Amino acid sequence: MIVTIDGPAGTGKSTAARGLAERLGFEYLDTGAMYRAVAALCLEADVDPESEAAADLARGSDISFHEGRTLSHGRDVTEVLRSPEVTRAASLVAQHQDVRAAMVERQRALAERGDIVCEGRDQGTIVFPAAECKFFLTASAEERARRRQEELALCGQHVDFQDLLRQQHERDERDATRAVAPLRPAADAVQIDTTALSFEQVLERLVQLVRERMP
Repeated sequence: MIVTIDGPAGTGKSTAARGLAERLGFEYLDTGAMYRAVAALCLEADVDPESEAAADLARGSDISFHEGRTLSHGRDVTEVLRSPEVTRAASLVAQHQDVRAAMVERQRALAERGDIVCEGRDQGTIVFPAAECKFFLTASAEERARRRQEELALCGQHVDFQDLLRQQHERDERDATRAVAPLRPAADAVQIDTTALSFEQVLERLVQLVRERMP
């Protein structure tokens, strides 16, 4: 069974997807981390994230997951991927058609292993349009920025709230208007506003809906 969870940054989809996978005993796939890993490779190699060279890096990349950590060519890059620089570059590299084609191919291959929860921005619309269960999480702009600021603070990074709001708006605009796999809910996705919900409330709702659809 394939479960997709899409939505913009700060809606809690990563945390919800991890929790859902653990609760159901499914595999968990963080597709956003894959694009961030490619973005980090571009920054390290001083490669334009919108160039064909970025696509070459994506095709030749070795990205894997182990015990909740993201590995790039065997190196743990989990913390690096949350930096503002990688976040900005990831939004750009994700617009590249050839980069997305390489990542989509890998995501589909990973899903062939068995039951999986996949989260990202195009899982229910492009990568797995026939998924048995699709969700699209939303939240207010202010709440999403607050969560991001809190997340960065835990990593020792203190970023101005208004700057985060501005960066978030710019990223949302790019994600929603890009020509390749724009961010939008699938027609058959269940939309959940997480603004005023706790993690447990969101998780219980997801678990209930998935179990109702399980064979």
